[in-house]
Amino acid sequence: MTSEVDETPGVTEALGYEQARDELIEVVRRLEAGGTTLEESLALWERGEELAKVCRRWLDGARARLDAALAEETSDEAGAE
Repeated sequence: MTSEVDETPGVTEALGYEQARDELIEVVRRLEAGGTTLEESLALWERGEELAKVCRRWLDGARARLDAALAEETSDEAGAE
């Protein structure tokens, strides 16, 4: 099967958050629209899972950076007192 959802893992890992999110939206749209074979639907589902993991990693990283910045700010304020 030749499909536009076939991606190598390295390419998926290199995606930015916005790219992964936009592609995930398209995958969901195609799945909801129907009209694909079972094999195509499974490939889309798998691609969507990969993209969701990429998005989750970006969001987790952003959360960690925010938490670190907030902790640093709190420690700076405590040291100033």
